[in-house]
Amino acid sequence: MSVSTLATARTLCAPLPVLGRDVTVPLVTGGEVAYAALDYAASAPALQRVWDDVAAYAPYYGSVHRGAGYLSQLSTDLFENARRTVTEFLDCRPDDQLIFTRSTTDSLNLLAAALPAGCQVFVFETEHHASLLPWKDARVTFLDAPRSPRQAVETLERALAERDPHGPALVCVTGASNVTGELWPVRELAAAAHAHGARIVLDAAQLAPHHPVSVRDLDVDWIAFSGHKLYAPFGCGVLAGRADWLVEADPYLAGGGASRKVTRREDGGVDVEWHESAARHEAGSPNVIGAYSIASACKALTEAGFDGLVAREEHLIAKVRAGLADVPEVRILSLFGDDAPRVGVISFVVEGWNSSHFAAALSAEYGIGVRDGLFCAHPLVRTLLGGDPQTQGECGAPEAAPGEKSLNAIRVSFGAGTPDEHVDRFVTAVRELVTQGAKWKYHTENGRCVPSVN
Repeated sequence: MSVSTLATARTLCAPLPVLGRDVTVPLVTGGEVAYAALDYAASAPALQRVWDDVAAYAPYYGSVHRGAGYLSQLSTDLFENARRTVTEFLDCRPDDQLIFTRSTTDSLNLLAAALPAGCQVFVFETEHHASLLPWKDARVTFLDAPRSPRQAVETLERALAERDPHGPALVCVTGASNVTGELWPVRELAAAAHAHGARIVLDAAQLAPHHPVSVRDLDVDWIAFSGHKLYAPFGCGVLAGRADWLVEADPYLAGGGASRKVTRREDGGVDVEWHESAARHEAGSPNVIGAYSIASACKALTEAGFDGLVAREEHLIAKVRAGLADVPEVRILSLFGDDAPRVGVISFVVEGWNSSHFAAALSAEYGIGVRDGLFCAHPLVRTLLGGDPQTQGECGAPEAAPGEKSLNAIRVSFGAGTPDEHVDRFVTAVRELVTQGAKWKYHTENGRCVPSVN
């Protein structure tokens, strides 16, 4: 059954209540309009449920693992219950560890610091920089951008077949692209990795907010994601998976909480016995509010039901893609083609427009927030645009003459809190800007395109 058929077979759920849904913003042309937040791929708005849960807990805030008082004990229970909730949300294996970090980037850097000596890392050039860059102390093999899911698996299999079969190896792959939104064949890539004696870590930053994720079903060794993309603010992330490499590695940060016993030596030094649990990599006072907010978001998404959430998102994706397809000057960026399953992340270029200028006009004249640029995925955007991305020039001038290649792109992204009106307004705005031009003048200021003062 195709994705489109599945979408029509499900019941669409209503948008989930999120903070900011009633915020109005001024327009340069006069008046105000309800803000259309269409930059979920960068940071999704907080679910109202998450905010309410955190507000209810806030008066009881206390230290975690560090106090005998009632509030400290309550906060400790809350923190560890959050760990269990997120573990269940990810369908982890019984022996997996779940570590609370600051973000996906922090999680993958932690794993990079825990790699065994001589580990070889395989990563596609299409990855977000959070997945592409942390492996500086390993032997890294960068894989070319595939043009289909099958080619991704075949490319990985060829690379793994040439590696030293006796040394440790790790594959790092995204679950959904932060540029194209396309879903990657994670289960098949995991099978290829394990067949060649390698392990695999899944960057689920763009996948977990949109689809159910099962560590067991996908058979990945680790998974990483960020709370701020999962409708949970407060700067927390997750790394979950196999414990052995994590337990054998030095603590990611040295300090209180990571140590079980510290003794002074006669020579003036200290001997340290480190925890073997997740606490080994959670030194310092933990971000209990951040962890609790992620757990609250996991509960909210589970209770809402991913079937309805996915169906609604596919409905919005179809709307946006159909609307953009009606504008000949617009080119949607894709690796796997129009029929590839995807989440609500769509990047595109507009012939004759500077991307920063276009995004600025969407904001200033229509109250629509999108992102422009390279999306922390420079090699992938370079591949999709067919050339080197460069620094943009003055935003008031076209980035490229008609028919020439664009240098950067525009990204629209949405999710569980997006109403139809926001995507309808976006499609209308794109069509009007292309056919009628911007109503205002713009200039570059501190590297950003901004409306000029008339």
